[in-house]
Amino acid sequence: MDYSNMFRLDGKVALLVGGASGIGEASAQALAANGAHVVVADLDGEGAERVASEITTQGGSAESRALDLTDAAAVEAAVNEIARQHGRLDIGVSSPSINVRKPLLDYTQEEFERVLRVNLGGTFHLLQSAGRVMAGQGRGSLLAFSSVRSQVVEPGQSVYAATKAGTLQMLRGLASELGPRGVRANAIAPGVIDTPLTAPIRKNEAWYDAYAQKSVFGRWGKPEELAGAVVFLASDAASYITGTILYVDGGWTAVDGRFTPPL
Repeated sequence: MDYSNMFRLDGKVALLVGGASGIGEASAQALAANGAHVVVADLDGEGAERVASEITTQGGSAESRALDLTDAAAVEAAVNEIARQHGRLDIGVSSPSINVRKPLLDYTQEEFERVLRVNLGGTFHLLQSAGRVMAGQGRGSLLAFSSVRSQVVEPGQSVYAATKAGTLQMLRGLASELGPRGVRANAIAPGVIDTPLTAPIRKNEAWYDAYAQKSVFGRWGKPEELAGAVVFLASDAASYITGTILYVDGGWTAVDGRFTPPL
């Protein structure tokens, strides 16, 4: 084992959907910095192009494409085209999510279906299409973003939490099905991260501060602090890791955090 290179991704091809901003953007940058050729895909095609351009300007290897993760046919076509063009697909990452924060009893049918369509349906499309390619080539690493909400919930997060728990279980099932064919599948669970998804919380100082104090570090996480988890699980350093969830939550799920007793 060459321990000095176990995290390197040289020669590998990665498809990262949701790479135009936030955690996806940071992850794309990190994958490229560690040697992967990264296909930066996003519904925001111009944003994806910007990120890919930044990567190449910095000496990395990247390309971009506009992609709607909720369009099953488009996802399948994109995955197959990338595999044909490069002769392989080693890493597939699904990062997009949306959230409608409101009590379950107030949810409309349209809101319910929209959150499921993006968070669970979109992830399904990528995992299925990329999983088929990887199973055929006998290797690969599939990653999707779950959340601490897959384990702990607060008012207004019921539907979002259900999709994140579903993402975790879908990956676990996929790990059991594709492991014998050399493909790994894992979830990453962020805590509260400063991204466009959490922008509404920043507008409420009390809400923002409460989330910061839930972390043992007393602050929110940054998108780049998720990138290491992506590189690790994508790399050969994680060659015996599948069907699991890696928490990057600042201790959110480990510590009660409501009261410090007088010890």
